[in-house]
Amino acid sequence: MSKEINISETPDKWVVVKVDNNTDTPFYKVFATWEGGYLNGDRWKVNSGIKSVESDDDYYYFIGYSGSCYKCSKKRYGIGTSYGEEVLHSMIENASKINITMSILSEDTEWKELLNQNKDE
Repeated sequence: MSKEINISETPDKWVVVKVDNNTDTPFYKVFATWEGGYLNGDRWKVNSGIKSVESDDDYYYFIGYSGSCYKCSKKRYGIGTSYGEEVLHSMIENASKINITMSILSEDTEWKELLNQNKDE
């Protein structure tokens, strides 16, 4: 990686969601999930939008517009929990009601190529 990154989140599972409001360039967000245990439930989080991405052998590092960094295992792409799946599908359905298209991108997407093309220099 080009510089030291401050990791904000390390999800159990993750997907990248494309958000297209049909007026501007589409943008992309990480939808992350964590599996809960006996004392705490499953949880989910969506980042502020992906500004850029870096990677090493095992992880992608998605840098958000808020400055957050999601460290996502290359082997853990997916939603992970039924709760997370319900939340994401509800978000997609509600977005469609206001002419916003959201779609989950394929695991084999070339993240660095796709996401760094719009990187602010």
